[in-house]
Amino acid sequence: MTLTKRHMLAAFAALMTTTALPATAQSWPDGPVTMIVPWGAGGGTDATARMIGSLLEAEIGVPVPVENRTGGSGVIGHSAIADAAPDGQTIGVATLEIGTMHNLGLTDLDYTAYTPLGLYNSDPAAIFVHANSDHADIGALLATLEGTADREFKGSGSAQGGVNHLALAGMLMAAGMPADRVAWVPSEGAAPGLQDLAAGGVEVATASLPEAAALMEAGLIRPLAVFSTARLDIAPDVPTFTEATGHEFSLGSWRGLVAPTGLDPAVAEQLTAALGKVLEAPEYTKFMTDRGYAMQWTTGAEFEAFMKASDAALSDTLKAVGLSN
Repeated sequence: MTLTKRHMLAAFAALMTTTALPATAQSWPDGPVTMIVPWGAGGGTDATARMIGSLLEAEIGVPVPVENRTGGSGVIGHSAIADAAPDGQTIGVATLEIGTMHNLGLTDLDYTAYTPLGLYNSDPAAIFVHANSDHADIGALLATLEGTADREFKGSGSAQGGVNHLALAGMLMAAGMPADRVAWVPSEGAAPGLQDLAAGGVEVATASLPEAAALMEAGLIRPLAVFSTARLDIAPDVPTFTEATGHEFSLGSWRGLVAPTGLDPAVAEQLTAALGKVLEAPEYTKFMTDRGYAMQWTTGAEFEAFMKASDAALSDTLKAVGLSN
């Protein structure tokens, strides 16, 4: 039987169809796996990413360079992850801001632009007062705020619309007060906001406990409550907001590993498995424990559901503080 050119092309196409996906999965990793961090060097996201990257190199046998793509309130870095080829050679760290950026009109990106690999860290925010504050507990603070005029008190801990701003606004809403009862003083992150509290420039500040550790140890500020569903191991004496007040509310920053959408499920499975081994390494657990970072590993569909819920909650809070429609 003589094969025509058309038959030969059809046979070649069928062969490629049956072998392309397995070859892609079997050949990963095909060179360095770049990890993109949407935030600056030296911060918590960068530090955790570099620890994971160094351990991942040993696990998969190729370099894992970490690239900081900063700017645009996280838009540039998150866009770089989403726009990369979905071949497993580029991954990145997505953060809570992926749920705020599109609500603020900064980008059209949301959690659906990524293949979820795993949520590895979630640190709830806490509310702090100066060490010499008259407010002994969160109940006393809320009672005072209920009797004050809007914007009489000042708070800080992040940029306008940042996670710590939303934590304070959400707390106020949960307690039945206007989201803007406390005037928000924007800061370039938690550290300067907490320093402003220690210096007496604001009456309250919101941040995670690890971010506030140094000022707490110095005896300059103290936490009243943490916005989590359970007390934290690093501060077992600090009550959750809900148990102390009866008001349901929790919020905090989170970090998760993602790849561009469209990634071959077999490659995603390999990546997730390799990362899971990294996060069990003694070096990693010591690193996270020493710095007070919470540890978890929530993968695949569960991580995607987490991002979806976070997006919805942030959207509602941003609307309440008048930052989105």
